[in-house]
Amino acid sequence: MSAIESCWAIGLMSGTSMDGIDAALIRTDGVTGFEPVAQLSCGYDPAFRAMLRKAVGSVGSNADVSTELTIRHADMVNALLKASALSASDVRVVGFHGHTVFHDPANALTVQIGDGSLLASQTGIDVVGNFRTNDVACGGQGAPLVPLFHVVRAPLARPICFLNIGGVANLTWIDSAADPARPDVFDHVLAFDTGPGGAIIDDWVQRHTGQPFDLDGGIAAAGQVDEVVLAQLMDHPYFNVPPPKSLDRDTFDTSPVESLTVEDGAATLTAFSVAAVSNAIVHLPKRPVQWLVTGGGRKNATMMAWLGRSMHLDIVPTEAIGIDGDILEAQAFAYLAVRSLRGLPISGPTTTGVVEPVTGGQLFRAA
Repeated sequence: MSAIESCWAIGLMSGTSMDGIDAALIRTDGVTGFEPVAQLSCGYDPAFRAMLRKAVGSVGSNADVSTELTIRHADMVNALLKASALSASDVRVVGFHGHTVFHDPANALTVQIGDGSLLASQTGIDVVGNFRTNDVACGGQGAPLVPLFHVVRAPLARPICFLNIGGVANLTWIDSAADPARPDVFDHVLAFDTGPGGAIIDDWVQRHTGQPFDLDGGIAAAGQVDEVVLAQLMDHPYFNVPPPKSLDRDTFDTSPVESLTVEDGAATLTAFSVAAVSNAIVHLPKRPVQWLVTGGGRKNATMMAWLGRSMHLDIVPTEAIGIDGDILEAQAFAYLAVRSLRGLPISGPTTTGVVEPVTGGQLFRAA
């Protein structure tokens, strides 16, 4: 382990929902120490979102969109430094997730676009990127990677679940003995993708209404769930696979919904995401005392209501315990970047399926 102690770090996140970039400045030692300092978010304009959507599903060259994505991230870093009255030399590292355009862990392939070298040169700060590559090379799923940070942020009343509803939904189950300072931390954590999140709903609404997402779940609330179609959607082999496991944004075939009205389609796809989460409960070692929801899905009132009704559990947004659910993942990649610098594990057998805990991330020097 290096001599790096608590330092300032910036984390960047562009999620599968393709809504924009989140940037977070934190102070951390990469173990248990964490202090939020500042944050910024910037939405993608429709033209760039369309450009990014075309890259999704491609494993070939995406040089133009990768460069544009990186420049936008650099602008966010520089804006965050200015807003915080800091210089580049004050910040030890930037954690750069990039944007996932293809994820196929069964074939040991995960692709995140974004140029770490360019970001380092544009910001003057060392960058850690390519977080998922080593995990996949070691036989892991490459996702989810945020669970260790969930442990840092988890309240003491446990076991507890963080449920992140982004484009894809994933959960982190944490028991009372989980501690990132202990080498056995992964013995007390379980994480996996539950199924679809908001991406399939966003795509449906965008295609039929031109809106980027279902605001407050209003379109779904106006429709009726088609139980026959829902059963078809849930009849997917993924749901029978034991965790840990992960998904690509476009894993599920939603063609059974095509015959429905806009409202009924949105309702059925929302119910699909909810049913996938409910189905995941059988894999948890113990019943959580609370579910803390992060990601854009927590703002979908219909989805949140249906989750509570389906699972008969205490399901609240992370804001209920003082955690900003919009910035959590960006903070996580700042934290993981510091762990990477220290050579500490960022994933383990119960989060991604690697045989033993492994570190990850590639360092791109600013100089």
